[in-house]
Amino acid sequence: MAERRTSYEIYWEILVYCRTPRTFTAIIGRCDLNSKTGQEYLGFLAGRGFLAVKSDSGRSTYIATDRAAGYTALFTQLYQGLFDKGPAFRV
Repeated sequence: MAERRTSYEIYWEILVYCRTPRTFTAIIGRCDLNSKTGQEYLGFLAGRGFLAVKSDSGRSTYIATDRAAGYTALFTQLYQGLFDKGPAFRV
């Protein structure tokens, strides 16, 4: 049986996936989130400056900021230290 992801793993997945601009629908689909929790995670990350929201032609996209690179690097290092492997998408 697969273990549940922690919030920190989900943050990592979102930030790694958003290294290039992504739509809300693409993010929740790839990171296997429902709409409500997806909004909460994206709102949290954007509010903390880890994601930037860009609007183009009435369509919003999310992209990881420079600040996100620090989190993903630290999280990867911690994860590798605990589990002897790097984090990976589960989808």
